[in-house]
Amino acid sequence: MKGGKAKADVMQADDKLKRKGERVTKRAKKAAKDPNKPKRPASAFFVFMEEFRKQYKEEHPDNKSVSAVGKAGGGKWKNMSEAEKAPYVQKAEKRKSEYNKKMQAYNLKLAGEANDDESDKSKSEVNDEDEEDGSGEDEDDE
Repeated sequence: MKGGKAKADVMQADDKLKRKGERVTKRAKKAAKDPNKPKRPASAFFVFMEEFRKQYKEEHPDNKSVSAVGKAGGGKWKNMSEAEKAPYVQKAEKRKSEYNKKMQAYNLKLAGEANDDESDKSKSEVNDEDEEDGSGEDEDDE
């Protein structure tokens, strides 16, 4: 009985290690972030919070709590009317349009690099094939 139980324990330990290894591989598969990719634009609320944080710091200089600032800003945002939110919405839309322009340029740049990579690969593959064909012809000639 002892032998069977120990074997089961070993099998369970192996299963745990397999699962642990799977998690690592899933993380490893995740693509690295491109540092050249443009950052997404802030929403209207975050544009509002940029200004609100400055005001809140001036009014409460000894407050060091980030959560207090967030709660106060969120409460004020909820109580604002659409007319009061309009300037922040406009700024956010402006940032979004700029972001879309940057993303188009970024995507074109990526597409251009991908085309260059493909053409380089195809050139090297063609050259490799030519070299192989050339060596084969030399052997036939002899």
